[in-house]
Amino acid sequence: MRSVTDLNDLYYFARVVDSGSYTAAAKALDLQTSKLSRRVTRLEEELGVRLINRTTRHLSLTEAGQIFHRHCVALLQEAQAARDAIDHILARPQGLVRMSCPIGLLQGGLGALLGRFLGDYPEVRIALNATNRRVDVIEEGLDLAIRVRLPPIEDTELAMRQFGISEMILVATPDLVRTYGEPAAIGDMAGMPLLSMAAPDGRTMWRLTHLSGQKSELAIMPRLATDDLLTLKGAALDGLGAALIPAHLVAMEVEAGALTWLLPEWKTPGGVVHAVFPSRRGMIPSVRALLDYLVAGFALPKVGTSP
Repeated sequence: MRSVTDLNDLYYFARVVDSGSYTAAAKALDLQTSKLSRRVTRLEEELGVRLINRTTRHLSLTEAGQIFHRHCVALLQEAQAARDAIDHILARPQGLVRMSCPIGLLQGGLGALLGRFLGDYPEVRIALNATNRRVDVIEEGLDLAIRVRLPPIEDTELAMRQFGISEMILVATPDLVRTYGEPAAIGDMAGMPLLSMAAPDGRTMWRLTHLSGQKSELAIMPRLATDDLLTLKGAALDGLGAALIPAHLVAMEVEAGALTWLLPEWKTPGGVVHAVFPSRRGMIPSVRALLDYLVAGFALPKVGTSP
């Protein structure tokens, strides 16, 4: 099997030819002339052909050397073009950012924030995968993924940056509350039709915490269990049941009176809204700018202050 040619030797050979002598090339490269000569000789031995005819006064290229030199020059020009392309990318936020985000967060305000970012950074493009599926950032070639996880956040080799906290609250239409009565305790919720995020077995355990720190659990069999928050919100607004749903997604409806906030002293533990990305090292400006923008602008809509 042939050995892989050291590309530095091609560079040294081209510099010798372009400089007209080993001495001039060695001075320009800050190398010893003898070392530079050995590198070119090693290249000739590896190729099995003489590239340069040497005399004490000057050097000249063989026919093979002339052909090889043209290819070396083209290779070095491509290498410089590659470096220039990277320098261009690093000059300012531009180019494509590949990301994923849960649908509920997009509908709850993050989608609008991404729109403002694109308006402020016209040279940046975003390929957005709106999904509730847990994506593999590395395997799927994403620059970042937005996630919501209950603390403590699991250890991961990915870098992470936190945006804020997302809480889930209990809501129902005023008509539903009039029909079934407003609950005074968590246990009273069992007497109402309920809507919830999906569980694999069709059953759901609601775990809530009181403002005093007291914790409560309620096992339910929801009328509707789904991982689509927009469907869950729509079912709640249609009066199909009381729902445990992210506060930011129903803040406007609670404020307008379309939904009633039930047991406002009870909430779920807040989920940490954060971004994961491959590494902080070598991050391109467009990704860094987007992360900074999300951190600065991320503010989930909130329902009114609980009693």
